[in-house]
Amino acid sequence: MKLRCLHLIFAGILAFILTGCGGGEFSAPPAPPVDPATAASVSGTVTLDGTPPVARPIDMSANAACVKMNPSPVVPPVVVTGQNDGLANTVVYVKSGLGNYSYPVPSQISVLDQKNCMYAPHVIALMVNQPFEVVNSDSTMHNVHPMPKHNRQWSSSQPAGSAPFKFTFQHPEFAIPVLCNVHPWMRAYAFVFDNPYFAVTSRDGAFDLKNLPPGTYTIEAWQEQYKTLDQTVTLGPHESKSISFTYHAAGS
Repeated sequence: MKLRCLHLIFAGILAFILTGCGGGEFSAPPAPPVDPATAASVSGTVTLDGTPPVARPIDMSANAACVKMNPSPVVPPVVVTGQNDGLANTVVYVKSGLGNYSYPVPSQISVLDQKNCMYAPHVIALMVNQPFEVVNSDSTMHNVHPMPKHNRQWSSSQPAGSAPFKFTFQHPEFAIPVLCNVHPWMRAYAFVFDNPYFAVTSRDGAFDLKNLPPGTYTIEAWQEQYKTLDQTVTLGPHESKSISFTYHAAGS
C-alpha cells in the first residue's frame, strides 16, 4: 500500500510539472529583445588584394530591347571594386554566437529591380517575413525565378509596366539564385536572415553591424567569386570594434 501511494504521489508531481503548475501545457518564456543600454557594434571594410579578374562582356544580341538599353558593354557584376580596393556585393553577417533574442521584422520593403536587363542590386539581404518586391523598370518583359531550397520556389512573367511582385521568405536561407528565364545572363542573389545583423557592401567595401548584445561572435563575409572568410570578435557592453576582411585575387 505504501509503495502504491508513493507511485501515485510521483505521478501527480510529474503531471504537475508537465502541465506548467496546473495552468495548461508547458511553454518556454518568450525571447527578450536586445537591451539597447548594453548594445555593442562591429564595423570594418572588405577589400580585394590584387587585380580583379577581367570579365567578358555580356552578349545581349539576342534581345534588341536589351541592346538598345545598353549602348556600352556590360560585364557581370561578380567582382566589383572601388576606391582603396573596396569590394562590393559582399555579405557580412553574424555566423554564430547570438543568444536567444527577439527581433522586430522591418516594415521597410526590400526591392529587387530589373533595370537595363540586369538585376539591381546584384546581392540583396533581408529578414524572414520582411516585405520583398520585384520591380520591372524596363520596357521589355522579364521572368522572375527565385530558386531557393528551403523556401517556396516560383517563376512568373512580368511584363513592362506591370505591378511589382510581392513576396515574403518564411525561412532563413543564403545565396538564393534569382534568375530571369527570358534573359539567361540576369542573376541576383538573395540572403534571408532570422536576425538583423547583416550588411551588403557597396564599392567602398564598408559594413556596420549595430546593436549587438555583448558576446563572442563569428563574423563571416560571403563573396560570390571568393566565397567565405571568418573572424572571431568579442564585444563588451557599449564596445565598438573594427575588423577587416581581405580577399586575394588569383596570383596575388
